[in-house]
Amino acid sequence: MSRKTRTILVVAVIAGVFGYRAMQHKPDAPDAAAGKADAAPVAPVEPVKLGSIAFTPCSLSAPMSRTSLEAQCATFEVPEDRANPAGRKIALNIAWLQPGDGGEKLPDPVFFLAGGPGQAAVASYPMLDPVFKEVRKRRSVILVDQRGTGKSNLLACGDDDDAATDISPAAMRAQAAQCVETLSKKADLRHYTTTDAIADLDDVRKAIGAAQINLVGVSYGTRVAQQYAMRYPASTRSIVLDSVVPNTLQLGNIFARNLDDALALQFALCSKDPACKDKLGDPRAELDVLLAKLRAQPVEVSYRDASSGEQKQGTLRAESVAGLVRMYAYMPLASALLPKLIHEANAGRYENLMALVQMVADGMKDAMAMGMQLSVVCSEDGDGMVARTEDAGTVLGNRMSEGLAAMCEAWPKGQVPADFHEALSSDVPALVLEGEFDPVTPPRYGEEVVKTLPNGRLFVLRGQGHSVLGAGCMPKLFAQFMEKNDAGALDGSCLEKLDYVAPFTSFNGAEP
Repeated sequence: MSRKTRTILVVAVIAGVFGYRAMQHKPDAPDAAAGKADAAPVAPVEPVKLGSIAFTPCSLSAPMSRTSLEAQCATFEVPEDRANPAGRKIALNIAWLQPGDGGEKLPDPVFFLAGGPGQAAVASYPMLDPVFKEVRKRRSVILVDQRGTGKSNLLACGDDDDAATDISPAAMRAQAAQCVETLSKKADLRHYTTTDAIADLDDVRKAIGAAQINLVGVSYGTRVAQQYAMRYPASTRSIVLDSVVPNTLQLGNIFARNLDDALALQFALCSKDPACKDKLGDPRAELDVLLAKLRAQPVEVSYRDASSGEQKQGTLRAESVAGLVRMYAYMPLASALLPKLIHEANAGRYENLMALVQMVADGMKDAMAMGMQLSVVCSEDGDGMVARTEDAGTVLGNRMSEGLAAMCEAWPKGQVPADFHEALSSDVPALVLEGEFDPVTPPRYGEEVVKTLPNGRLFVLRGQGHSVLGAGCMPKLFAQFMEKNDAGALDGSCLEKLDYVAPFTSFNGAEP
């Protein structure tokens, strides 16, 4: 699959903790003395049992971090096709983070559910561990790589960086067909849906001996959490839905309108600031000018590679800029730089924008299991992949929906329950979180979800983007919710300290 197609898919599908490519369970480095005659034999490590699953020590780490997270790792087999339990098996990759020393240990663990679809829980979690600090004092955290991700029979489409710049629906359909042919040698792609995944989670729950579990989902992970709570209500103690995807939602082309709405809010921080507007103009108008220019004629740019420092040449295209704008819109600290980057590019200074476009593209490599992503989206949301006239003038346009629809034509589709897209209506305690500026799952999604959750409560975090569990005092409120299981009792006044990020008027920052 070409890098350009992969980039379009990644920016098209809901991503939670995007970009985490944490080093997963690895064997320890060989001892320097290994092989010497006087080396003492090393006693085998005794497995630690949690229920019926035997775990052994492992380390998890995150990019750009010198520290590792000590855990226990194991695999657990489930049937690929539950209608044929004697057939092919999937070895689910699982990590167990034990509760802290001292104090009473509680029997209901927390299951972290990664975003995407296509991210692996074991790789995505380490950078979020500080958010779970208080929770982990008394509860275990369980990480299960969803089938098709991480080390659970990874469904990744191979790279074809030589595939030209053709991102037409016909070309994307052909790339999907090629990926189907490759992956079908090791997987029946119909059996990698959310419904299959929640059955796996419940098998793991039973195997570790937990009567109930707490589910913490980010972005697509909130769909997994809602589906689990719908199918296994007696086994669900609580749910935390960070940047929630309503059950009722078919993904389709929600992306274009949601991004434009978020950009209007984010760019208004510059337009309403006299100094920013004077220096950088109207950011949305400037973005429209830049995209029109690049659609008419892509630009060859000499830029310095952000990773190697080497001078390189690249072609800056409109779709690449649109993808960067969307990714930066996830994070207010990053989106504050967009007006300056866009203004510089319109002045003919493209090198900074090009360097960041390339850095994001490189960072996306292996961030998502594209085969698993397509198995989920095509099975569960394929009917919603339609072009809309009203989206033609947006930053993203209809290219994503058209491309995904074409790929889904070639992709095998699994069965989805008839009530899959019904709202979760439950008494389960629920903590629902949204960022005010979220370009993917806006606050209105959270408002919709809590309407059918009488024990649910929505917090909208001022000035925040996508994935907000770690913002401000939210980790403290999260820990209190886990302890008391009552979202209504939380005092959210501490969130009022969250403020907006002022837009950069130079590469040194905002106006003083």
